[in-house]
Amino acid sequence: MANTQSKKKKKIKAFPIVNGIIMFVLCLFILVPLWKVFVDSLDLKTGYGMKLWPQEFSLVGYKVILTTEALYKPFLISCLVTVVGTLFGLTLSTLGAYVLIQWEMPGRNLFSYMLLFTMIFHGGMIPTYLVMKDLKLINTLWAVILPLSINVYNLVLMRNFFEGIPGALFEAAAIDGCSPMRIFYSIVLPLSKAALASIGLMFGVTFWNDYTNAKLYIQKQNLYNFQQKLRVLIMDGDMPSTAESVSQNTMFNAAVMVAIIPFMIIYPFCQKYFVKGVNIGGVKE
Repeated sequence: MANTQSKKKKKIKAFPIVNGIIMFVLCLFILVPLWKVFVDSLDLKTGYGMKLWPQEFSLVGYKVILTTEALYKPFLISCLVTVVGTLFGLTLSTLGAYVLIQWEMPGRNLFSYMLLFTMIFHGGMIPTYLVMKDLKLINTLWAVILPLSINVYNLVLMRNFFEGIPGALFEAAAIDGCSPMRIFYSIVLPLSKAALASIGLMFGVTFWNDYTNAKLYIQKQNLYNFQQKLRVLIMDGDMPSTAESVSQNTMFNAAVMVAIIPFMIIYPFCQKYFVKGVNIGGVKE
């Protein structure tokens, strides 16, 4: 009798069910438009209705992008800017964060406050443009790379992560005769793979999706990145001469998919590091 009474039926909680329904609906809102763009990029039949599968399958849209200089050159420029900018941003963030955890450095708090000040107040678009012009960086890729590489938010995240490394490791390395830079390369960086992956992914997405800085500082069409070219292609209908045999709808959707695919491939491999790095860098016990 006691056993039967102890086996009570579990109550069905409504909250997880409602959460599941809401998340399912949100996933549909995200995936349905993406699936439509993907299907239309493979379909030679022009049309603007929703289709589950291509009616006339073809990869000609992607082939045109990969074989037409006016399209693949902006793609390569975006790849170059993303790789160089991410490496440059990680270098500045890690070195800056390492400096800020040097507790005995004179003026450490002052430097921290100065950096945090820039997160609240910004010089503005026109003064920044004038600075870039005086530095003769207009119409160069450095005009896009440098402003986005100096990201105080990512630097603060990296500093918080470095502060979580046990101080005993720094002391032991110093006793063994390691210089501060040797400690940085031999101890700090190897223990910071999660933070490097997560912040590197943030930098990469920022550089890859950048349109505003490229629009402000790049006027030469031969230096357009893929986002600029995508805007011209879709909004102005500037189809390359080699793409005349392809319908505009197919071409536009193929270009959009090419802009999305790189980080759709990269993100699953970095997801565990991304979540771990942000949690460790943002929460301390």
